[in-house]
Amino acid sequence: MRAHHVQVCCPPGGEDAARRFWRDGLGMTEVDKPEPLRARGGCWFRHADGAEVHVGVEDPFRAAGRAHPAFVVGDVAALERVGERLEALGFTVDRTERGTFPGFTRFHCFDGQLDDRGGPGNRVELLAR
Repeated sequence: MRAHHVQVCCPPGGEDAARRFWRDGLGMTEVDKPEPLRARGGCWFRHADGAEVHVGVEDPFRAAGRAHPAFVVGDVAALERVGERLEALGFTVDRTERGTFPGFTRFHCFDGQLDDRGGPGNRVELLAR
């Protein structure tokens, strides 16, 4: 068994912020949603290894608290580059748990999808061995 995709949500109109995070920040490629699903809004992204993230619209929107997808990147240098790119785009990167997962260096970041609580958005974890 392998994962096909993970889904996170955004508020109505949050697709441009999703593109900035998943495409511009994490380097994923946007893929077309199937025709029957397009009217729902949202957008889908695919990594070169085939992993997908589906961003669906939810109204009212509430960003997940601790729940999050996690992605492994090639090495610590690549992890640092991604963190720097996300920060340059204005996204929050939290390195406080950097060494708390044995065998990995990691950080958490947030996709900028603001909800009614005004938080930083959906939490995403990036790791490197």
